[in-house]
Amino acid sequence: MRPRKNHVLDSVDNPVRDLWRIFRIMAEFTEGFEELASVGPAVSIFGSARTPPRHSHYKLAALTARKLAQAGFAIITGGGGGIMEAANKGAADAGGTSIGLNIEIPEEQIPNLHQNLSLHFRYFFVRKVMFLKYANGFIAFPGGYGTMDEFFEAAVLIQTLRQAHFPVILMVSDFWQGLIEWMRHKMLGECGYISPPDLDVFTVQDDPDEAVRIIVEFKEKQGRGGLAMPPGMRKSQTHLHEIRTDTGDHQV
Repeated sequence: MRPRKNHVLDSVDNPVRDLWRIFRIMAEFTEGFEELASVGPAVSIFGSARTPPRHSHYKLAALTARKLAQAGFAIITGGGGGIMEAANKGAADAGGTSIGLNIEIPEEQIPNLHQNLSLHFRYFFVRKVMFLKYANGFIAFPGGYGTMDEFFEAAVLIQTLRQAHFPVILMVSDFWQGLIEWMRHKMLGECGYISPPDLDVFTVQDDPDEAVRIIVEFKEKQGRGGLAMPPGMRKSQTHLHEIRTDTGDHQV
């Protein structure tokens, strides 16, 4: 039998390759920060790449993005087809800033034609920071694993780390209702794995005008939203006390 390749050990055995990977990651962060820092208030919109243009969800996403662009918001999507294409199209049709954060994946994503600012990423985690950092609002339309990932990551950052600060809106209530009921009855009621306020970190909507109102009102009252980058690890006072006890009066 041929031994299976261990990519973890391979990376340990190739420190030069890891060093170049760090440089690539730094370059992606730098380019993303430079390009997006000047776009002004923005809304990140997510949803399935498989949604066809004739679908009501596609049309609703385009309408919502158009109204947001008319209200002065740049629109950020993943740059692909389906809901992403619809949102970029709606923003571009309104003369707004239409941003696509494209990703290199094995099943090659074809960037949609409605982006007037297009960035390309190799690393998913760098791309996800860009979705969050410049967001004054987060809108999730019906979608698959990627949409769920973005929604729950935003919810976690708002709920626990308190680093994300913006409204999260789930559009098309009948798509989300089963998940929310499961969260309410199973996660909260039966298991107690979340607290009642944790269900308040998002809003379910069907009306694009109401979604725009929520985001505009947040911007007017709260100012800039987005992702606050952590300042670094802080040693707890308990940990410092243990160090002083063990080593004398030295702090590290």
